[in-house]
Amino acid sequence: MQDHDELLQLSQQLLDAIAVNDWAVYERLCATDLTAFEPEARGQRVAGLDFHRFYFDLGPVQGARCTTMVDPQVRMLGEDAALVTYIRLVQSSSDQGTVTSRCEESRVWVRTEGAWKHVHFHRSQNE
Repeated sequence: MQDHDELLQLSQQLLDAIAVNDWAVYERLCATDLTAFEPEARGQRVAGLDFHRFYFDLGPVQGARCTTMVDPQVRMLGEDAALVTYIRLVQSSSDQGTVTSRCEESRVWVRTEGAWKHVHFHRSQNE
């Protein structure tokens, strides 16, 4: 159960880093060869951190943001590998008012040298 709690905490830290544009935390949590399928990649699998670094370099999103993991599940795939799945809700505010976006996410974590690293994710956008 300790791994489950740690993986949920790390997943929330990752989402919080994305929300506040904290590249240092994002880079620390992710493997350098991270792979992903996500709407921004337009149907392509992206590898490495450069694709994501581009979005961080644009600067923080304006307005308040809150990210919530709904119904998070952890499935251990072995002693040093795990799958974390959840619905991600992002509440944000702008000049036009408040909005909540929704997406489904699956994230794979691997423990290397005693530390969990985020190695792959798949995100489906449903706004």
